[in-house]
Amino acid sequence: MHMIKNLGHVVGGTLLIAATTIGVGMLGLPIATGPGGFVPATFVYILTWFFMLCTGLLLLEVCTWMPAEANLITMTHRLLGPVGKAVCWVVYLFLFFTAMIAHVSGGGSTLVDVLNLSFGLAMPQSVAMVVYVLIFSPIVYLGTRSVDRFNLLMMTGVLITYVLFIVFSAGKVDIDLLKYADWSKAWPALPVLFTAFTYQLIIPTLMTYMDRNVKKVRLSIILGSSIPLVVYLIWELLILGIIPVDGLIAAKAKGETAVMPLKELLQNPWVFKIGSYFAFLVLTTSYVALSLAFLDFVADGLKMKKEGIKKVGLCLGIFLPPMVIALIYPGIFITALEYAGGISCALLFGLLPPVMVWVGRYLKKYEHKNIQVPGGKLTLCALMLFVFVELILQVMNQINKY
Repeated sequence: MHMIKNLGHVVGGTLLIAATTIGVGMLGLPIATGPGGFVPATFVYILTWFFMLCTGLLLLEVCTWMPAEANLITMTHRLLGPVGKAVCWVVYLFLFFTAMIAHVSGGGSTLVDVLNLSFGLAMPQSVAMVVYVLIFSPIVYLGTRSVDRFNLLMMTGVLITYVLFIVFSAGKVDIDLLKYADWSKAWPALPVLFTAFTYQLIIPTLMTYMDRNVKKVRLSIILGSSIPLVVYLIWELLILGIIPVDGLIAAKAKGETAVMPLKELLQNPWVFKIGSYFAFLVLTTSYVALSLAFLDFVADGLKMKKEGIKKVGLCLGIFLPPMVIALIYPGIFITALEYAGGISCALLFGLLPPVMVWVGRYLKKYEHKNIQVPGGKLTLCALMLFVFVELILQVMNQINKY
């Protein structure tokens, strides 16, 4: 019985990490990595996954030094002082806003397709964005229970449409398209990959859920982060095997998701239909969960109770600004993902964990019995260097756009 209970914890933790990871970034991955080709993309996928696995394990090590239920704000305050805490606050808010903008932009685009495919209704994307927010924001306002029930339904749809997409599109894959490779164009995709492999936010919650059993949390991190890698690679193979690189580059220039080029290239309408429903479900599931987390974060930071008019004000604060920005810049989907991953995720979940571990191990001399990533200072320096390289790529990407 004890073994079954332990296994249940690990399975639950694994699925929680996988569900946290798989989200809006998935729809931007083939667009961002397509210009490099499938083989270079696969290499960059595995490299980013391994890097994010290491930083997740480092964050687990930091959790072992902290009191129960400590979050990232508490960790940065204890290890990096008030300045570290303030920086964490600012980057956190930037991450939430850029991710919300990407969700509204992509959500409006996919809603247009779903309404057209389901009811033959043509709706302008700007109107669809507003409708998208109006439909799903009340679910967040109603609270965690409504979000949990809604997400269970939506995740079922995500699984069904993902499997159906594989079944219907596998026969459309052109092996010759997968042979294309341009390694120089693979690396600029790192910012979006950082977004797609982010899960570290959930680690403090897992420590509480698993009664601070470090071994079980570690196993859940390894297994849970590996599932999205497999899911993403299959998705990448299908999209890059169907859509020529020119189509992916054109979609990126328009700020579209990975599903849109299918409409113009395939005569089989089912592939596009299933892909559109899948994109809509993935975006919406992620949007509702992110909005709830954003609401809780702001309410906690401002020490406001989520009741009555105060809760209405909080919801307006988290839903309106991203929607307005998405309306002003309707093709901002990929750009918002790049900013979210290239800056926020890179700093919070790429750079911060090795910096905190360095301070904890070598400056504050915390105990070393729970070291999660071997290699000492050399490994920590290598991880930090990788983040700096990614940040440089992000800056260069934005310079090249202008």
